[in-house]
Amino acid sequence: MKITVMIARVLLGIIFLVVGLNGFLHFIPQPPMPDGLAKQYVDVLQASHYMVLVFAVQIVSGLLFLANRYVPLALALIAPVIVNILLFHTLMAPSGIGPGVLVTFLWIVVAFSVRSAFAGLLQRRVTG
Repeated sequence: MKITVMIARVLLGIIFLVVGLNGFLHFIPQPPMPDGLAKQYVDVLQASHYMVLVFAVQIVSGLLFLANRYVPLALALIAPVIVNILLFHTLMAPSGIGPGVLVTFLWIVVAFSVRSAFAGLLQRRVTG
């Protein structure tokens, strides 16, 4: 199980580091976005510079996963990004959902291995 978790963590790190760096350096060519709601959404995100923050979060999380440091923090930072990837592809561009499903699976594997770090979030009542 430890090897599986390590592979999942390293893959998450590589994926998000590369995708985050690509957001700034543009070394992976992107196919043109088909016209429609998805293109409008992406255009607004880029014009507002919202994606700068998303790419920065991906780079930071990717580095934390690769360094095996603050993994619960990296999981918490990257979770909203993964949710948005899944929602975007589910609602606007279903053909590209594969990578989102992959990172979701990897996230679950890594999160399960550090679930004790999130135990406090699942308490019914807070004492004190």
